Amino acid sequence: MADEKTTVRISRFLSMVLRHQPDAVGITLDEGGWVDVEVLRAACAAKGRRFSRADLDHMVATNAKQRFAFSADGRRIRANQGHSIEVDLGLAAATPPAVLYHGTAAATLPAILREGLRPMTRQDVHLSADRDTAVRVGARHGRPVVLEVDAAALAAAGHTFRVSANGVWLTDAVPAGRLRVLPDA
Repeated sequence: MADEKTTVRISRFLSMVLRHQPDAVGITLDEGGWVDVEVLRAACAAKGRRFSRADLDHMVATNAKQRFAFSADGRRIRANQGHSIEVDLGLAAATPPAVLYHGTAAATLPAILREGLRPMTRQDVHLSADRDTAVRVGARHGRPVVLEVDAAALAAAGHTFRVSANGVWLTDAVPAGRLRVLPDA
């Protein structure tokens, strides 16, 4: 089984392949974002990225963000969310908690306060149910800022929310008027 450094490398590479560029290894995802595990492994190996099924199992099981999931029969794999390519994750509408959070870098705050949250290159805006997760997400891109999202008001106004298999809340957009900047993250 791969060491932790190798597991992280596999995770990052598969995030790119399964969320953004399946053609980078010559695979095609089905409409739900799934690909056969052995097809994926063979395609990655052909591009010099070899990993065993045990390595893949370990990566899926231990990934702190639970970015990936196996199908019920274990034969297929997909990313749980974060796609920039068109996929239908088949997630049902869900009632969100009253408040959700979004972590971002301080540099993006002026644009967000003008335009609201938009999916940008992704299919959806990603929100978290807890502030700590939002802080970690925001810190990936600089000094973190946490925005509180009035999810109850958005849901009441007809916005649709879905929750991914790993607990990330997804919606199409959040208007600036439904955001509040929290004090120091």
